[in-house]
Amino acid sequence: MNSDSQPQSINEVLAALYARKPESQIRPRLEPTRRLVEMMGNPQNNYKIIHITGTNGKSSTARMVERLLREHGLRTGRLTSPHLVSFNERIALDGEPVEDQLIIEAYQENLVLLQLVDQELTDKGEGPLTFFEAFTALAFHVFSDAPIDVLVLEVGIGGEWDATNVADADVAVFTAIDLDHRETLGDTVEEIAQTKAGITKQNSIVVSSFQQPSVASILRTRAFQEVFMAGEEFGYSEISPDGFGTRFSVKGIWAEYPELWMPIIGQHQAENAATAIVATEAFLGRAIADEVLRSALADSVSPGRLQVISKQPLVVIDGAHNPAGLVSLRNSIQWHFGAPRAIGVVGMLREKDIQSSAQELIGVFDHLIVTSAPGERGLPASDLANSFSDEGLVVDEIVPEFWSAYEQAIRLGVSTERPVFITGSLYLVGAVLEKLQLENSKPSDQDGREVE
Repeated sequence: MNSDSQPQSINEVLAALYARKPESQIRPRLEPTRRLVEMMGNPQNNYKIIHITGTNGKSSTARMVERLLREHGLRTGRLTSPHLVSFNERIALDGEPVEDQLIIEAYQENLVLLQLVDQELTDKGEGPLTFFEAFTALAFHVFSDAPIDVLVLEVGIGGEWDATNVADADVAVFTAIDLDHRETLGDTVEEIAQTKAGITKQNSIVVSSFQQPSVASILRTRAFQEVFMAGEEFGYSEISPDGFGTRFSVKGIWAEYPELWMPIIGQHQAENAATAIVATEAFLGRAIADEVLRSALADSVSPGRLQVISKQPLVVIDGAHNPAGLVSLRNSIQWHFGAPRAIGVVGMLREKDIQSSAQELIGVFDHLIVTSAPGERGLPASDLANSFSDEGLVVDEIVPEFWSAYEQAIRLGVSTERPVFITGSLYLVGAVLEKLQLENSKPSDQDGREVE
């Protein structure tokens, strides 16, 4: 595309971005993104940064931190990935997805610079900017123009070589670190921790969820400033299910916060919330006022994470996509929902640890429907079912098309009065949410029937 033919619509901008190497194929390099943002005037330096990495819980923690900061009257940005339904979910201003026009303008203003860096890379025999490298720099521009006071920044993959790491964290936050993206990050939790620890900079305060001792040691060793580790400098307790939410208490670094409640399900989410609270304390340098904290938590959401989308029948979607995430799902089904005889719909991406995931799913569902996660990266349902069966996981049905699998699960849930859980991939969960939105937006006649 020549600089003369600038895209005029969000679809044209997204098509140009998606034509680049996809975010799932990370390149271990930071220089191209650094070169690009330098030419853009380093927009990432125009606001404070709370940088979040980890294996699971990054987006949930980011949303909680951002909501807490907004309750303090700060203007916030939030950068997360992937999106569930709309691309704009990735770039949020004051908690809301940005308008299309802001993305279009950022792309138009920086197109010449994108092309220049692409050419420089080509001249050196390297591949052009990837989707995630270009997208991250453009998002920094959007936030700078807004402007914002603080950006809650979620790492894409890893940390040290992730495009987001051209920003310097005021607070570096680590959710639980486990095995995932092993082909990129390493085969052991220690190797993965070393890569993720790369977001810690000279002036970064470190806040971490509970970690394995070897991981905790790495995070402390790599830190330059104070370190606040769950289980040592702060803690959480008295976690219990409460309606369609969770009640818990937190011992922070500046104060204790008893009997908190949020409309988010899961013991692991209480840990994410505790980490978010302490990250906010560390950023502010003081305790959080009781009424501010309770108001922010009561308004917190975590889409696609143990999200109840129907109560009759009970239907829960959860984007767990690796063994650690599926352990949290399994525990939550037992802990919050009373280990019911449940129906599961599972679809996964090709590159995930299918064998270990199968082990975590054994005995979880009374009836398991295997489907294909949408998109090119989705593993075909038959292949997934075969891998599951090889690991001793009983597959009851194979329904390749995800919406047909969803509808079959709902029919079975209604007829047998069993809850339905849909999991295995954020892409599957996002596709279900998108389809439900389309179904619910169809016009109907006065009798409530859909108009053909």
